[in-house]
Amino acid sequence: MIKKIIILASISSLIILGACKKKEDANTEQHSAISNPAEIGIPDMEKPLVPKDGKYPVMTFATKVHDFGSIEANSKVNYSFTFKNTGEADLIISRAVGSCGCTIPEYPKDPIKAGDSGKIDVSFNSANKHGNQQKSVTIYTNTKAGVESLNITASIKE
Repeated sequence: MIKKIIILASISSLIILGACKKKEDANTEQHSAISNPAEIGIPDMEKPLVPKDGKYPVMTFATKVHDFGSIEANSKVNYSFTFKNTGEADLIISRAVGSCGCTIPEYPKDPIKAGDSGKIDVSFNSANKHGNQQKSVTIYTNTKAGVESLNITASIKE
């Protein structure tokens, strides 16, 4: 009996993860050269790069947190996080991932030159959500840290 429960839990987990992965795959297929940096000779972006000249890009955000406030159940809300590359090298975002399937980020696929600005659009779907929600977006970049994080919150009306 316990063995059956473990198998069913494993299958359920794979189905849920597969559903989230399909949306991410759909977002990244259009821009596979940047989403898969190895295809154009850029190493794995989940590991920070060490530039030969010691110059890194820097993502400077106007804010890294957004509160949607009170929103209707089963609604979609959007917010654009703006940033500027205040570093000395081109900024490359290899991917951005929401903490769940209800949080979908869209990010620039082309390099952002030093001194230029960009935005990361985050869409939150409150379907099947209740009460206070806190979600995050993880951004994989070629900054010194290699990873940036954004956060959104909302209170779902019942």
